[in-house]
Amino acid sequence: MIIRITALLLLVTLAGCSTVSGWFSSEKTGKEPAALVEFKQAATFDVRWHHKIGGSGNSILQPAVTSDAVYAANAKGELFRLDPATGKEVWRVNSDFTITAGVGEGEGLVLVGGGKGQLAAFTEDGKLRWKTKVSSEVLNVAKVVDGIVVVRTADGRLSGLDATDGKRLWLYEHAMPPLVVRSHAGVVIERGTVFAGLPAGKLTAISLSSGIVIWETVVSQPRGNTELERISDITSSPVLDDEQVCTVAFQGRVACYGLAQGSLLWSRDLSSDKGITLFHNYLYATNTSGAVLAMDKSNGSSVWKNEQLFMRQPSVPYAFGEQLIVGDYQGYLHVLSREDGGMVARLKTDGSAILTAPMELDGGLLVQTQNGGLYSVTLH
Repeated sequence: MIIRITALLLLVTLAGCSTVSGWFSSEKTGKEPAALVEFKQAATFDVRWHHKIGGSGNSILQPAVTSDAVYAANAKGELFRLDPATGKEVWRVNSDFTITAGVGEGEGLVLVGGGKGQLAAFTEDGKLRWKTKVSSEVLNVAKVVDGIVVVRTADGRLSGLDATDGKRLWLYEHAMPPLVVRSHAGVVIERGTVFAGLPAGKLTAISLSSGIVIWETVVSQPRGNTELERISDITSSPVLDDEQVCTVAFQGRVACYGLAQGSLLWSRDLSSDKGITLFHNYLYATNTSGAVLAMDKSNGSSVWKNEQLFMRQPSVPYAFGEQLIVGDYQGYLHVLSREDGGMVARLKTDGSAILTAPMELDGGLLVQTQNGGLYSVTLH
C-alpha cells in the first residue's frame, strides 16, 4: 500500500529515529471523503448532557468513567471531574503542563501525561499525589493495576512505576526503526501481564511485576522500497479474551495469538491505524481507507464490510449491544448493525473529530470531541 503524500509531513527527531503524523487527510491522500447518504434510521440518539472542557490540540485525549465520576482533560493542562448524571463540574485542577495523554484512572488515582515526559497522579478529590518525569512525550493513557502504573512513551519505552510515589520499578526498551508513526497506542493489562503493540509490527507480553518479557512476536514485516512504505507499526492497543490476544498493524496484518506463549493462531492482510474491537465471536476493525469490517475471531474470515465512511477517518469501533459505534472526522457518531454492518443511526456533535471510541456511561455512551465537547447520549 503506497500513500501519496502531497503536503509536508511533521517529522520530529526522537531517540535516533523520526516520527510521522498526519497521514490521512484528503490533502495528503488526494482522495475526498465520502459524502454522508441519507437512510431510514432504526434507532435515535438523545443527548442527556453536553459539557465543553477545551480542545485536545494535536493529541488524542479521552475521558475516564467510574461509578460516580467522569474525568476529562484538555491540552491546556486542565483536568476535570464531572458529575456523571448531569455533566456539572465537581472540580478542576491545572497540571501545569500541556496534556498530551489521558485520562487514566484506577486504584484511587487519576493520571495525565505531558509533552515533555511529565506524568501526574491526582487523587479522586483533585489533590496532586505525585508528579514524575519519564523518558519522552507521553501519548497514551497510563494504566494502573496492582499498585503499578504502566506508561508508554513516544520513544518506544514502557515504564512500570510505583503507584504510591511514581518511582520507577522497571523499564522495557526495544530497538526502534528509522521512521515510525506518531502513535497513541496504549497497553492492555490482564492476569499480571502487560500486552503492547510496538513499532516495526511487534507484539510483546511483559510481566507487570518485573518488566521481564514473557514472549514477543512479529505481527507484520516491513514491505516496500522506501522508509515510508516500510512503516508497519502497531498504532493501537491490542484486544484479548480468555484464550487469545489480537492486534493490527498499519500497512500490515491483523493477527491473533495464544495468550500463554504467543503462538500464532491466524493472520490476514489488513492496514489500520485506529485499531480493532473484540466482542463475543467477532473482531471489528476500521481500515485506513475508512471501511468498517467484521471478521470471525477464530480464523479471520470476513463476515461483512461497510465502505460508506470512505476516508472519513472512522474511529476504532465500539460494540454496544447489537450495535457498533464509530465516530468520524466531522464529529458524527455512526451506529452500524453488528449483524450485517448496515447503518442504524447517526448523530452530529460539534463538528470536530471524534478520535477515540465512545465509552459506556449509565446505560448510554460518553464521547469526547477534538474541540473538547463531552457528550453523554442514549440510544434507543
